[in-house]
Amino acid sequence: MTTDLSLLLPLTVLWPMLLAGLSLLPGWGPRMLMLLPLGPLPALAAALVAPRDTLVELPGVLLDGGLELTATGALFLGGAATLWFCAGVYAAFYMRRDSRPTTFALFWNLVLAGNLGVFIAADIISFYVFFALVSLLAYPLVIHDRKPASMRAGTVYLVLALTGEMAILVGLMLASFGAEGAIGIEAVRAGLALPSAHPVALGLLIAGFGTKAGLMPLHVWLPVAHPAAPVPASAVLSGAIVKAGIFGLVAFLPLGTPEVVAGNVLMILGFAGLFVAALLALGQGGAKSVLAYSTVSQMGLVMGVLGFALAQGSAPATVLPAAALFALHHGLAKGALFLGVGLAPTCGQSWRWVLLAVLAVLGLSLAGAPLLAGALVKSALKDPAGAFGATLIGLSGLTTALAMARYLAVLPRSKPHRRPRARLSLPFLALAGAALWLPQELNAGITGRVPMAADLRLLFVDAWPLGLAVVMVVGAIAVGLRAPALPEGDALGPLQRWTAAATSAARAAGRAGSRSLRQSRSKPVTVIGENLDRIEDIFSEVASAAILLLAVAGGILAAGLL
Repeated sequence: MTTDLSLLLPLTVLWPMLLAGLSLLPGWGPRMLMLLPLGPLPALAAALVAPRDTLVELPGVLLDGGLELTATGALFLGGAATLWFCAGVYAAFYMRRDSRPTTFALFWNLVLAGNLGVFIAADIISFYVFFALVSLLAYPLVIHDRKPASMRAGTVYLVLALTGEMAILVGLMLASFGAEGAIGIEAVRAGLALPSAHPVALGLLIAGFGTKAGLMPLHVWLPVAHPAAPVPASAVLSGAIVKAGIFGLVAFLPLGTPEVVAGNVLMILGFAGLFVAALLALGQGGAKSVLAYSTVSQMGLVMGVLGFALAQGSAPATVLPAAALFALHHGLAKGALFLGVGLAPTCGQSWRWVLLAVLAVLGLSLAGAPLLAGALVKSALKDPAGAFGATLIGLSGLTTALAMARYLAVLPRSKPHRRPRARLSLPFLALAGAALWLPQELNAGITGRVPMAADLRLLFVDAWPLGLAVVMVVGAIAVGLRAPALPEGDALGPLQRWTAAATSAARAAGRAGSRSLRQSRSKPVTVIGENLDRIEDIFSEVASAAILLLAVAGGILAAGLL
C-alpha cells in the first residue's frame, strides 16, 4: 500500500503535464478550460495520504533524481493544490469567452506542474527544473491579454524572474560544491552550515528565493504583474506561486546553525517590507494592486521570522511548522480575495453586501483579528520571532487592516440588478471557507499549541492595533481624507524615467552624430541613430519570448550538467 501511494508523487507532476499536452491537440485547446480543475487532484491526494519522508527514485530522469514529501512540504502542497483547484473551477467559467483559451490552458497546467513539483523535489536538480518552470512559464499568464500595460508588466516580471533564476542556479551549484558534490536537498542544506561552505552561496539563494517571494527591494514585479494577469491567474500567482520562494527558503536555510549576517539581513528586509508594502498599498487605485502589495507585506512577515531564526540558530522544529501554517492560511485567503475582485462586477444591490462581508472577514483574518484563523497563525509565529519580532507582528495588524480597508474601498462595482453566477461564487466561497477553517483544524497537530479559547483574553488585548485601524478608517471617512495616488511599481518609476532619459540622450547623440558626419560621408553613427526605434520595436516583439525559451533550455541544461 505504501509503495502504491508513493506513486502519487510522480503523478502530481505528470498529470498536469499530460493535460498541457492535450491542450495542443487540434480542437482540444478550448475544451481544456473545463478540465482545469482536474490538474491538482493527484497533488491534493498526495498531500492527504502519500507517505512522508519516503524517497521515490526516478532512474534516468534528471541525473537519477527523486521526489519526496516532507511534513512541511505536505502543507505547502495541500494548500497550493486546494487553491489551484478552486481557481481552476473559477477559471473554467471566467475565461470561457477568452480569445486565447488554448494558450491559457497550456501554460496554466505547465505552471501548475512546476509549482507542485517544487514542494516534492528531493534533490537540487529536480528542484531547480520545477522552480524554473513555475517562474519562467508564468510569463505568458501575465501577458495573456497582450495589452501594452500587460506587455510592460511581463517585461518587468521576466527580467526579475531571470535574475532570480540565475542567483538560485549559481547558489545551488556553489552549495553543492561545498557539500562535496551532493545533490540531495538535505545534504546541500547541511553543507551550507559547514565552515567550508562558499561565503556567497547562502546570500545568492536568499536573493533568488526572495525575488520570487517579493522580498523588498526585489518585490517590484508583484505590483505590476498581478493587475496585468487575468483574475484566476492573479489568485495563483499570489497564493501559490509566490509560496515557491518561501518554500525555497524553508528548504535550504541552514536553521540550527547561527548565520548572523545573512539572517539579520533577511530579517531587516523582511520586517521592513511588512510595513512599507502595506503603506504603499494605501495609495493604490486598483483592488489587485492593493492585494499585490499586501502579499509583499505578508511575505515580509514570514521572511522576517525566518531571518531571525537563522540569525539565532533556532532549531527547524521551532519555526518551520508555524511558517508553513502561515503560508497555508495566506495562500488560501489571498487567493479568495483575488477571486472576489472578479466576482465583484457581478454583484449588485444586496449581493454586494454579502460579498463585502465575506471579503471583510478574510481581510480581518489576514490582519489577525481574534477568533479568526489569522490570529492563530500569527500567534504561532510570535514565539520563533523573539520579543521584538512578536511586537512587530502585533503592530502589523494595524497596517494590514488599513490595506484591507483600502481594498474594499476600491473594489470594482456592479450594475444594480446584476446577480453573481453560482459557477463563480461557489469556488470563491469554498476557498474562503478553507482559509478560515483549515488552519484552525490543523493547528494543534502541527504546532502543538493550545486551543485559541484558552488565550481569549490575551487575544483581545493584543488586538488594539485593529481597533486603532477602525478609528483611523472612520476618521478618514468622516473628514473626507483621500489617499495619495502612488504608482503600482513604486521603485520602477525612477528607473523607468532614468531609462527614458538615457534612451533620449542616446538618440539625440545619434542624430547629432549623423549630422556632423554626413559631410564626411561617414555613415555608421547615422545608421545607428536611424535604427534605434526599429531595434527597440523588434526587441519588444521577440526578445521576451526568445529570452524565455533560452532561459528554460539553459536552466535545464545547466541543471542536468550540475
